[in-house]
Amino acid sequence: MSTQQSTDVLDRLAGIAAGSSLDALRHERPETRRNVQASYEALFDAKDETGVSPAERFAVASFVALLHGDGTSAQHYLQHLEQAEGDRLSTLVREQAKRAAARGPYGTYPPGPLSREDTDGPVLAIGIADRAKLGERLTTALEHAHRLVFHPRDAKAPDFAALQAAGWSTAAIVTLSQIVAFLSFQIRAAHGLRVLGA
Repeated sequence: MSTQQSTDVLDRLAGIAAGSSLDALRHERPETRRNVQASYEALFDAKDETGVSPAERFAVASFVALLHGDGTSAQHYLQHLEQAEGDRLSTLVREQAKRAAARGPYGTYPPGPLSREDTDGPVLAIGIADRAKLGERLTTALEHAHRLVFHPRDAKAPDFAALQAAGWSTAAIVTLSQIVAFLSFQIRAAHGLRVLGA
């Protein structure tokens, strides 16, 4: 591994060393590489325009990475969360992710050929004591992230009511959902690159 840390986050999460075959592979698609990094920077480095604080962004990202069981990604986002908010919130997020662990995906398809793949699974409902520790705003964000990770095909408009009641604007809900979607992609891409490099 290179002693010089790459500024490309996906490279770091995948453990790609400068000058390696995987580094060369990623440079075969420079536009894709730039866009992945630009997506990360837009979600985590850019000035906030949707009312989602850095701590909230890193808390949701850490929770999603922990739900996926990706230690490298979880460590990355938890470190940023601790820098933004200290250890207390990262500890709470770790505890919630441990309680919310599942295998998924779950959900119900519209009646038809795919109905035979309908699968019941847990829906996260954080308890009163933990809601008080996290605050209602972050509680609803973590419950929303859990639904998107484990119940993507069950998404429906009424699910947004709890988020809106907790103070999330439409733009902020879109940002939260984009973070979950990006993490799902980033974790899979990093894992695939690690496998290729093994």
